[in-house]
This record gives sequence, C-alpha cells and structure tokens, in this order.
Amino acid sequence: MAFLQCSFHSDVLGKACNMNVLLPQKVTTQIGMTSADSRPALPVLYLLHGLSDDHSIWMRRTSIERYAASYPLAIVMPDGGRSFYTDMKYGARYWTFLSEELPEIVCSLFPVSRRREDTFAAGLSMGGYGALKLGLRCPEKFAAVAGMSSVTDYLQFLNMRAAQNEEGKAEALRYFGSLDTIPEAEDLFALAKKTAQNTVKPKVFQCCGTEDMLYNMNIRFRDMVSTLDLDYTYHEAPGVHSWEFWDFWIQEILKWLPLEEK
Repeated sequence: MAFLQCSFHSDVLGKACNMNVLLPQKVTTQIGMTSADSRPALPVLYLLHGLSDDHSIWMRRTSIERYAASYPLAIVMPDGGRSFYTDMKYGARYWTFLSEELPEIVCSLFPVSRRREDTFAAGLSMGGYGALKLGLRCPEKFAAVAGMSSVTDYLQFLNMRAAQNEEGKAEALRYFGSLDTIPEAEDLFALAKKTAQNTVKPKVFQCCGTEDMLYNMNIRFRDMVSTLDLDYTYHEAPGVHSWEFWDFWIQEILKWLPLEEK
C-alpha cells in the first residue's frame, strides 16, 4: 500500500488540518505482504480516532496498513480533535467538517468513489460514536458503519467526564452548554430508531470488550438496536478499553465490509 501524510486547509474549521491516507498499490516484489489492485474509484473507509488521540494513532498502535493491503480500499484517518465529531456550542464545527467537507476534499485529492455503496466509517470509543453517527444520521451517504468500544450514550459519558474534575466539567459543557440533555441528532439511540424506519439504511457493526469501562452502555445500545429493522451485527469478547482489542477487531471489520467485486 501507499501511505500518505496529508496536510490541507479546512474552510469549515478555519484552520490547517491533517489526515493519514492508505491507498492500494499493486506490487510484485514486496516481501511479506499481499497487495490489491488500485482502481479509478476506490471504496473508502473513514477510520476515526478516540478522545485522547489524533490522526496518526491507527498507524502507530495497529498494523492497519498490513491488514488492509489485500483489500481494494482507501482508508482515510482524519484528525477530529477532542470534538466528539460534533458541531460544538463553544467550539468548532467538527460534524460539518467530517460529514460534509472532508468527503469532498478526499474525493478531490484521491481516486475514491462518491457512491454510497462504496463509502464506510469505523472508529473506536469517541470515534466509534462518530462512525455510528455518520451512518445513522447520513444513511444516504454510508453503506456500512462500525463502532468499537463506542461511546453509545453521549449524555452519560459527558456527565461521567464532568464528575471527574472541574476541567472535565468545563470540557463537557463546551459541546452543548448543558449536561441535562443533548439534541436528538446527537443521540445514537434516537438516531437508530429513526433510521430503522428509512428505506435506505446502513449495515451496522458493534463490538465491545466485556471488561471495558463502556460495556454497560454498549449493552444497552445493543439491546435496543436488536429490536429494530436494521442489518445489525454485534460481538463481544474478553477485553478492556485497549489497543490489543481494537487491533484485533479492525481486522474483523475489514472482512465484514460489503466491498463489491469489480
């Protein structure tokens, strides 16, 4: 694969930004790896990071490049800050950036498809929330989304963060200015119920470690989504909120993605 480190400007955020990008490259002399052919319009996976990380973390903590090498797939790893991929009340418009501006920038710079059937998202923790939100809020754009150890109950997490210390409370209040309620468009439970009624809806994958600090909220989300008319896959296994867990499950998600044969 080709590994590209891309610096670009975001009009939505009003700042310089970074993303890492993996693109398939057909080679014959590379030792220890298979490789997929590139295509004029590649399927694309937006792979999102967690709260304490940045765009570089998937390359630093996993073997994502090696895992993806045999797939005809572009992987885009953007920097989402500590935004929860949300248009914050007291902060930047990261949801608009992620859901609208970034795909246009990616399509203008790289040979990726604009088709819904070729567009996917995945992430861990905060990034799992962002990926699931992309699919449930924009089902007309995303064919499949996956969340690992996801913050499925955003409001509960904000209150947990606020209870830790004054710094955590100040940060939690930046998102919506309140810890009492969040907009329906940011609530995965409400979004899942709404999206299940649509004709067009994404495939959804969820996994979580049974010792993860977010396990209980993941179980509540699983129990609710399982009752809905969605193409839904759930897995759990022993594990905590750790890269050992995510390094394994990103491999399973790559296998699960509905990549069309060309």
